[in-house]
Amino acid sequence: MILYSTNNKDLRVSFQEAVFNSLPEDKGLYMPVHIPTLDPLFIQNIQQYNLQEIALTVAHALIGDDIPQEDLKKIIDEAINFDAPVKLLDPQTAVLELFHGPSYAFKDFGARFMSRVMGYFSKQGEQLLDVLVATSGDTGGAVALGFLGVAGTRVTILYPKGKVSKVQEEQLTTNGQNIRALEVDGTFDDCQALVKEAFGDAELNGKLRLTSANSINIARLIPQTFYYFWAYAQLKTQGIDQVVFTVPSGNFGNIGAGLLAYKMGLPVKHFVAGTNVNDTVPRFLTSGTYSPKSSVQTLSNAMDVGNPSNWVRIQDLFHHNLDALKAMVTSYTYTDRATQEGMDELYEKYKYVACPHTAIAYLAAEAYRKDNPGAYASVFLSTAHACKFPDAIDADIFEKVDWPAGAEKLAEKEKQAAALSTDFAAFKAYLLTNL
Repeated sequence: MILYSTNNKDLRVSFQEAVFNSLPEDKGLYMPVHIPTLDPLFIQNIQQYNLQEIALTVAHALIGDDIPQEDLKKIIDEAINFDAPVKLLDPQTAVLELFHGPSYAFKDFGARFMSRVMGYFSKQGEQLLDVLVATSGDTGGAVALGFLGVAGTRVTILYPKGKVSKVQEEQLTTNGQNIRALEVDGTFDDCQALVKEAFGDAELNGKLRLTSANSINIARLIPQTFYYFWAYAQLKTQGIDQVVFTVPSGNFGNIGAGLLAYKMGLPVKHFVAGTNVNDTVPRFLTSGTYSPKSSVQTLSNAMDVGNPSNWVRIQDLFHHNLDALKAMVTSYTYTDRATQEGMDELYEKYKYVACPHTAIAYLAAEAYRKDNPGAYASVFLSTAHACKFPDAIDADIFEKVDWPAGAEKLAEKEKQAAALSTDFAAFKAYLLTNL
């Protein structure tokens, strides 16, 4: 797999280099030089394969011989050892549940795959790999559990103080071992800016072997394509082959992976991005002007992103052709009040308990169907388990939550987190002092 930078199409790096560097020096994002088209016969018969078999086919097509197929199979079997079921709520509406992994969020797919890939490429005796990650909620927990105990790695997670849920914070701050948490007195965008600046700092890179576990890393993006193909396979067993995916979107890595799957040959009618009031992308699709702004805190905190990093990848996939992009992607934005109404409606209509991010996806899916009626399955993505959002969900509904095993015991663990300002000098000093 050969990759270029979205800021320099002439740059060429290997998959291994892109995984460890995360960001090119020019601050673009890595993208594959060649996006393979999967065998049409595989797509036609995809319902015959299980999730792991589909994942291996997709990953091997992208990565090629950078990881031999047998080794890649071992990585996938170990990393993707949980399901992502599609549940039909009515004949035309379905939810793709992505919270059945260890951190109860869709980011388990990317974090677990990436940690195993990094472990595969790392060699004994090499310098410790320092993984930096900014989180608005779910990324941190997935990365923490994905890398926990992985030899030769140390993870530093930056999260915005008071802007993640209690369960999310517990998943970030109660691990110990090779996982460190920094509670930043700012927003997710501040956390992300600190991480990006660290990658550009010559002194830090001279003393530390830095990489990122955010969705800017190509090894996070690849495994997120798996569940789009798997969802389509499940729908085909129901006789459904026309689908619109609606994705709750913050940093736009999730929908970016879906669009990559589409470019690889997955038959998708359309993609819908549901956002909260952090509406940089919906405004861009309406006006044609990209104008990021500071993020605003909402009930759907994992989507509180004012300047989504992965949007440049999506524009790159469509060669910066706005008309072509708009022909495949529609976006809707929702307030906290509408989000609460969406959670209530999902329970009243289907007895389905959903997190606020899932509710936004549901609302956007309903809005798109109203604007575009037709014979297709409307599949909205449920990206996190409802148990992680007790303060966002109505108490009468939240008491119906079916808690995953182990989630309630998180509160018994001791919080381990260091306080940090948004000053880069303080972050740099922490990294150099705590070697």
